[in-house]
Amino acid sequence: MTAYSPTPVLVLATIFTILGSAPLQAQDEAPRGWSDVAELTFVFTGGNASSSTLGIKNTFDHAWANAAFQVAAGAVRTESGIATRTATGTPDDFVVTENTDTELTAEAYFIKTRYDRTVGSDVFVFGGAGWDRNTFAGIQNRFSFVGGAGHTWFNNEEHRLKADLGATYTIQDDVTEDPNAADAFLGLRASLDFFAKLTTSTDFTSVLVVDESLDETSDVRADWTGSISVAMSTRLALKTSLQVLWDNDPALVAVPLGAGQVLAPLKTLDRTLTLAIVAKF
Repeated sequence: MTAYSPTPVLVLATIFTILGSAPLQAQDEAPRGWSDVAELTFVFTGGNASSSTLGIKNTFDHAWANAAFQVAAGAVRTESGIATRTATGTPDDFVVTENTDTELTAEAYFIKTRYDRTVGSDVFVFGGAGWDRNTFAGIQNRFSFVGGAGHTWFNNEEHRLKADLGATYTIQDDVTEDPNAADAFLGLRASLDFFAKLTTSTDFTSVLVVDESLDETSDVRADWTGSISVAMSTRLALKTSLQVLWDNDPALVAVPLGAGQVLAPLKTLDRTLTLAIVAKF
């Protein structure tokens, strides 16, 4: 594919640099110790059509005076019932038999870790690793490692704004092998993390992560998640989230053509809207 410039990651890095020169607002000391947030999503439909979706996510954090560690893992599975009906007998006297076959129609898993350490009043360094699988987007296994530095403008109970830029190393195994793509490559990653307390019981969070391969600069991926959480008690909340995944150079899928097959790219955009019950510990 044709490379282009400037790249999205470099554009984000320029924005972060400009913002980094802005005056800092006072920061409150972040709570120390451990915390855990668990999310559960379940949707079931039955009758003439049947489907079920189960989603789970857990995020474990531990904070020290000048460092923080996080482990997050999640899974989403959707199964749909495909009904086949047949009739036996005569047009005036018949019996309809229905068979339902369950088919997996969506599947995604991930686990990631990250360690941040403050090296100044507003600057931090970080490192992390992760694995994800999304077979319906063409990804069988993807391992990624990242390290870099970031800037914090404010981080308190009312607002949070952080950005970082790092170097990555990715090992990717596609469901359908792309003969022209590298299995491992270096890259750049930029992220922007924003939080705001809209009311005493309502929070808004937005996280944007942009990855770019240095092996093929047209291979750019973006992952944005926006969510609104409404507290029901000190421990429980309802959370609505929208995740948008964009891949400028998506994985390939084998498509039958006559007696053979051809390789065609999957769609560049995936969207997931969820409503979850959140438990905080």
